[in-house]
Amino acid sequence: MKKIHPDAGAALDGLLFDGMTICAGGFGLCGIPERLIDAIRDSGIKDLTVVSNNAGIDNEGLGKLLRTRQIRKMVSSYVGENKEFERQYLAGELEVEFCPQGTLAERCRAGGAGIPGFYTKTGVGTIVAEGKEQKDFDGETYILERGIRADLSIVKGWRADESGNLQFRKTARNFNQPMATAGRICVAEVEEIVSVGTIDPDCIHLPSIYVKRMILGAPYDKKIEFRTTRQREVA
Repeated sequence: MKKIHPDAGAALDGLLFDGMTICAGGFGLCGIPERLIDAIRDSGIKDLTVVSNNAGIDNEGLGKLLRTRQIRKMVSSYVGENKEFERQYLAGELEVEFCPQGTLAERCRAGGAGIPGFYTKTGVGTIVAEGKEQKDFDGETYILERGIRADLSIVKGWRADESGNLQFRKTARNFNQPMATAGRICVAEVEEIVSVGTIDPDCIHLPSIYVKRMILGAPYDKKIEFRTTRQREVA
């Protein structure tokens, strides 16, 4: 199977349709699949349900898809830096399912592992538990959370070999790895593609069996959400 494609549009060809569910990797602006998000925006598909730790910021990351009104529903754990997200949600234009961060990661991991649901204490006694099955184990109450399966996963890796084995770097690993396995099809963009055997097998974070299509996305302009520096001391 040919995995390496010339660009994001080619890699997504035949996979996109209105109303689909997409799992998108990344943590803040770190490790987001920028090229694939741009290609989804340019495709014009709409009514999307997007599962992501966050919704990017205004005009960056998934914020681009919010700006073009292509997202109908977000399943996220943190959305505090996106003013357009806030505006659409308060105006009733965007459906939102808030999910605790660890629970969201586990829902995606569980879905990728074929586990339809699991019990967790997180959210017990809060609005997170509303409408969910509750069960006691050893005298403690837990709520049932459903595993997540998506039509498509889009992720960003640091390095990949030509067969599609992926390596993530630091914070980018947090949500790219579980998101990748939750999709029926996973498309990855990476900063570097190396020959098979270059990556130490112990350093492979996502085996190639999960990656169906891949592009080289570099070069990237790595953006920072908030740049904080110390005041220069006056001598």
